[in-house]
Amino acid sequence: MVAGRRLRIGLLWHSMNSGNLGLGALTYGNIALAREAAAKAGVELDFVVIGARDSGTALDLPGVDYLPVTRRSLFTSREVYDRIRGLDCVLDIGGGDSFADIYGAKRFAFLWTTKAMAIQAKVPLVLSPQTIGPFTRQPYKAMASWAMERSRLTVARDPLSFRFIEEIAPAARRLLSADVAFRLPFERRAPTADGRRHIGINVSGLLWSEAEKGSNRFGLGYDYAAFTRALLDRLTSDPNVQVHLITHVVSKSAGDDDDGPVADRLAAQYPAAIRVPDFGDPSAVKSYISGLDLMLSARMHACIAAFSSGVPVIPIAYSRKFTGLFEGVLNYPHTLPQSATDPQAFVLERLDRLDALRADVSAGLQRVEPMLAGYVDALAQLFTDLRG
Repeated sequence: MVAGRRLRIGLLWHSMNSGNLGLGALTYGNIALAREAAAKAGVELDFVVIGARDSGTALDLPGVDYLPVTRRSLFTSREVYDRIRGLDCVLDIGGGDSFADIYGAKRFAFLWTTKAMAIQAKVPLVLSPQTIGPFTRQPYKAMASWAMERSRLTVARDPLSFRFIEEIAPAARRLLSADVAFRLPFERRAPTADGRRHIGINVSGLLWSEAEKGSNRFGLGYDYAAFTRALLDRLTSDPNVQVHLITHVVSKSAGDDDDGPVADRLAAQYPAAIRVPDFGDPSAVKSYISGLDLMLSARMHACIAAFSSGVPVIPIAYSRKFTGLFEGVLNYPHTLPQSATDPQAFVLERLDRLDALRADVSAGLQRVEPMLAGYVDALAQLFTDLRG
């Protein structure tokens, strides 16, 4: 190691206090992988998280600095640019799936402008493992291509995103890896030995509100709220099943996206279910999920928490990021598709063969480590170059 050599790493569009525990899982996971790479490169790292302000519980990350991005700090002052300019490199995870045009112009402007700042300041920019796109129209597609082709590396977390990079940014240096949340640390919880199957259900406030409004902007082939109620009718009346209602997005700023109010309503309607208290830390919820027999969720990082702790999971897809990861990367054929017309039958059929799901989880995990190792090696090379 070069004596005293420390690198200043910006963690762009990560989070220190999001009520969406998936963002916290990305932050923990990417820090863990960057530290692995630093050990290979013989350097030490100082981190600054640069991301949106939220009202969630702060993550336990001593020594990690934090700069909230606001409209003022980004567009009407030099605060964000000056901070980026003072870094050795930037790892931009884009909130996992926000580097796309489907979330509107405002979010895209925030995501793209910070990338442009790093490029303008000649600070090496790595787009850490994430969903890339979709970019369905101009000027978004051209702007995204410009940013990726000027980044040090663009890393997709699924084959669909990787092919999309090839299509719209053919000159971009690219890599296929896996979601960094697979490295989220946790404490394994012993299964409950009472002879029942313990099933975790994370009801998505996002999909529930869409169903209640009748808008269905994600194009589901079924009514999500009706499906959830029918499933709870069936499972809570079965003496051999214990349902656990688990939240994964809880924030006053989340609006209809908040899982908490829906979980509270369902707990009142189904008193046989356990309403698990809200967690403020992604490792804590992963530890709880690790003691279950099955997890169902439309929150991708709740699904990853189950999968990476060896628990069978039925992901409830509402975008291509689910099939890209669980089918494309993990070869796991148990994702409830957006187009499903009988979702309850799909779930109950899987519930009858949990051993097969468990075996598929074990096989899928064998595919993750080599993919994450490739990302660590790429970071180690970058850190080595910066050290030199």
